[in-house]
Parts: sequence; C-alpha cells; structure tokens
Amino acid sequence: MTIQSRLEQWRAQGVISPEQHQHLDGLTRGEPFSLFVELNVLLYAGVVAFIAGLGWTVSTWSAHMGDVFVLAALSALVIACLWYCFTRATPWSPAQTSPSSPIFDYVLYLGSLTWSVELGYLETRFHLLSGQGDLFLLATAGVFFFLAYRFDNRFVLSLALSAFAGWFGLTISHWPSHQDETYRQYALLYSLVVGIGAILLERRGLKPHFFNTYLNIAANVLFWALLSGVFQREDYALWLLALLVACGLSLAWGLMRRQFVFVAYAAVYGYIGVSSVLLRNMNDESAILTYFVVTGAAMLAILVVIARRFGKQA
Repeated sequence: MTIQSRLEQWRAQGVISPEQHQHLDGLTRGEPFSLFVELNVLLYAGVVAFIAGLGWTVSTWSAHMGDVFVLAALSALVIACLWYCFTRATPWSPAQTSPSSPIFDYVLYLGSLTWSVELGYLETRFHLLSGQGDLFLLATAGVFFFLAYRFDNRFVLSLALSAFAGWFGLTISHWPSHQDETYRQYALLYSLVVGIGAILLERRGLKPHFFNTYLNIAANVLFWALLSGVFQREDYALWLLALLVACGLSLAWGLMRRQFVFVAYAAVYGYIGVSSVLLRNMNDESAILTYFVVTGAAMLAILVVIARRFGKQA
C-alpha cells in the first residue's frame, strides 16, 4: 500500500480532515509548502532581539556616547521608520488590509519599539515623566492605537494595550508586591474596558479581525486577577467561584467559536486555581509530586484530545 492510498484511507475513516489530507498528500508528492507563519514569527523575534540589543547598548554605553548622540540616533530611527510607513502605506480601510511590502509590518514594529526605548531613556536620564507618567503612558497608548489601526498591525495593537494597562497601573514587575484588593480591581476594570471596547469596535466594523487580540489580552489579565485572589490565604472562596465561572465562560466561548486557545485558558487557569486550593494545607512532598504527575498528565491528555478534535473539524 502506497503512502497516498494510506492517506486516502485515513481521510475516509475520519482520522484526518480533508485539509490535512491535502497538505500531507502534497508533502509526499514533493510539492512546495508555505513557511509564512514560521518566517513571520522569526522576523518579529528578530526585531525584538534587535531592540533588546539596542536597549542594552544604550544603557551600557550612554555615558560614553553622550545623551545628545543617543537621543539623536533613537529619534532618527523612529522618524525613518514612520516616514517609510506613511509614504508606502496602502489607503486606510476599516476592513483587513495587506501590507504594501514584505518588510512593512516589521519596520512599523521596529519604530514603535524604538519609541518605547527612547521614552524609557528619557525617564531614566532626565526624569521628564516624573509625576506625569500616567499621562505619557496614556498618550503612548493613543499613538500605538492610531498606528495599529492606520497600518493594520496586531503586534502594535498589543503594544497599545500594554501601554493602556500601564496607565491602569498594571505592570508585571509590581504584580507580586501588589496582591491587594485595589490592584485586582484595577485589573478587573481593565479587562472590562478592553472587552467592551473590543465588542463595540467589532460591531462598528472597525478592524473586526482585531477582536481576538483584544479578547486574548483581556482574558489573560482577568484570569491573573482572579488567580491572585484565589492565592490569598483567607477570603478566597468568592475568588475561586469567580475563577470557575470565568473558566466556564471561556470554555463555552472556545467551543462555540472553535477557538482552542480559550479552551486551553479554561483548563490551565482552572487547574492552577483549583490545585492551589487543594494543596495549600498539604505538606507531604511525595503526595504533592504524585498529584501534579497524575493530574498534569491527565490534563495534558485531555487537551491533546480536544486539540485533535478541533483539528478534525477545522
């Protein structure tokens, strides 16, 4: 039996979907296949790596290079990136648009990250933002929102939502030391505002494909806020209930919209929350290890089965 006939048999039995059969059949025949997603991820990772190196260079050698040179170089890079984007952009449309060139999105992302580096440098060296940091974060979020919608870039939209979260006072570095009620309330409010904003923008037809980006970020902030309440030693029951409700809604949404990531959110965050409650009074290391081995393996197996079912129905 040839590989093609076996693939045909698997397709007929429902083991693989028609799309999977077509893809695998093309691979066995030596047909070319797309590496667009992989290359896209690598290129964006390259931009992030470049910015990390740029930030390290600025922080390490700024005393030798001088503030004027550093600010001039960063400003020139930002201006060059924005000039390239504005002069080569396609006309704006509320629907999804394709970039005008293969490097367009990466140049836009580079310019946005460089602007963030420059703002950080200004604050570190001159403390220009002291007392007005919130306003600068809000203004930066507004700039990133404008760039994301003008040039249709979800990575820049993520930067805008991150800056908006900073305006709310939500920062990863402060999260461990601010496990208080007020901090959680800001996180819940942020999730609510982002979620409602996403719904309104989608209904108005403004870049409706951005909806999942909004929803993913809002969901993660919401789950982390609920988990911080569950991790409390006292008065955690209500937070646990809220977490389970959120997990149920995420699971229902993922199944209804055929989006596995929300099913995974429900499983992973729910598992962490429930496990923290079950194990908080347990001191037997062997029992704890056995629990994580057994339940972790079961959770992984369930997610694999669900993912395969999603793949068959895709």
